[in-house]
Amino acid sequence: MRCGPQRTPDTLHWEVGTLEFYTYQPESVKKNVRASPLKTDNRRGHRVIKAKRKIVASKPRVQASRELENLVREIIERVADKWTMLILEVLEEHGTIRFTRLAELVAGISQKMLTKTVRRMEYDGLVKRTVFPVIPPRVEYELTDLGRSLGEAFCGVWIWAERHREAIIRARKAFQQRSSG
Repeated sequence: MRCGPQRTPDTLHWEVGTLEFYTYQPESVKKNVRASPLKTDNRRGHRVIKAKRKIVASKPRVQASRELENLVREIIERVADKWTMLILEVLEEHGTIRFTRLAELVAGISQKMLTKTVRRMEYDGLVKRTVFPVIPPRVEYELTDLGRSLGEAFCGVWIWAERHREAIIRARKAFQQRSSG
């Protein structure tokens, strides 16, 4: 696979995943011209080759990209559930709050699910959990900077939903009519 158009005058092409660079001569010179190795005697060519080599050298390994892909999938699985999003919203609005208050503000969540969700959020670095050594035990939760940044990222989903609410409602009604008829 080559980057850029296949045949353009004096265009430098880089073969993806390699250090091979090619130039293509104008089609008016000769039909069916094959790629010829780039001559590196001009200054621009040297700068471009150096830049491309840096890109190749800094390109993450296949293993690293698989690890990143797995991490992204895992994070999406964890944060795309409704409880994580609601807890993010409550903590963003109210700041540092106690566990019992968090349970009150996230309507419909069981204590078991709240515990499980905030533990996962703490594991991922989204929430900071502080336990005070008093009787009865007092536990507070607050968003970390990482958690705030995730909330900001998902803010785009809220804006999108608000902007397209009517279209979504129309699509759902049309689907229900097609399905029931």
